[in-house]
Amino acid sequence: MEKQLLVTSTPHIKSKNTVTSEMLKVIIALIPTGLCGIWFFGIRALILILTSVFSCVVFEFICNKIMKRKSTIGDLSAVVTGMLLAYNVTVTIPIWQLVCGAFFAIIVCKMLFGGLGQNIINPALGARAFLLASWPASMSNFVLPSSDAFTTSATTSATVLSGGSVPSLTDMFIGNMGGTIGEVSTLAILIGAAFLVFTKVISLRIPITYILTTAILLSIFNKSISIIPVQLLSGGIMLGAFFMATDYTTSPVTPLGQIIFALGCGILTAIIRTFGGYPEGVSYSILLMNICVPLIEKFTVPKVFGHVKKGAENE
Repeated sequence: MEKQLLVTSTPHIKSKNTVTSEMLKVIIALIPTGLCGIWFFGIRALILILTSVFSCVVFEFICNKIMKRKSTIGDLSAVVTGMLLAYNVTVTIPIWQLVCGAFFAIIVCKMLFGGLGQNIINPALGARAFLLASWPASMSNFVLPSSDAFTTSATTSATVLSGGSVPSLTDMFIGNMGGTIGEVSTLAILIGAAFLVFTKVISLRIPITYILTTAILLSIFNKSISIIPVQLLSGGIMLGAFFMATDYTTSPVTPLGQIIFALGCGILTAIIRTFGGYPEGVSYSILLMNICVPLIEKFTVPKVFGHVKKGAENE
């Protein structure tokens, strides 16, 4: 009896990991951040998170139906996008504006490019940029923790980066300060990040390079090292570094490419925060580097084993 040799394309590595299992791990990792947001900003934070997740899932389901594609809501990527989008908005944002953001994230940033794995920018960050451009007042209406975000008398406050009062480093680390729902608690973000690293969903290559680059350049630009703790504990750098810059689809797959990508994010963040007219910079930095990913991978792809250079075969 003759034996047949089956020849297939690479890769030949089998893994029990699936898109759904990886997304479920990300959801679990995001829960501490959401709980802290609800603790500091109240029940309205929970309403916004649930609204964002529900809207993203519904828009993806409807889009698949219209385009006659197989339903993809089971991979849980829309849930992750909904959570990240909610974490990137203020607790006072009108619900209808958040729904518009969910539509932009799923339909424009994701599904029109072909769905998960085909999008060129992070959907949640793309939607955040859309909301900032469309309703800057709503996206900048920050309130202090424990304020009643349902009322017009909520205690509004500028964030640390936009010139507001600087809380103690302990309060900043825990999350007792003004900001978006998911960016205030560094402690909660690090707990979730530790889970992702432990379960090997992400590596520390991008986050560490991003954070260190930003810290070093900010200290150089501002000629002061003392500002670094405040800069790193405020704004969205921790959330962005661990949960959005590490997105599989919109970040390089090569180790060298990931370092270059993270360096670019750090450089842009430091420049925007120091010299730009916008106090944050994380979202736009990651989005700009998302666009550069194909170019980065083109020049950092490893050599193919056994590949013969053009013209070498005639030598």
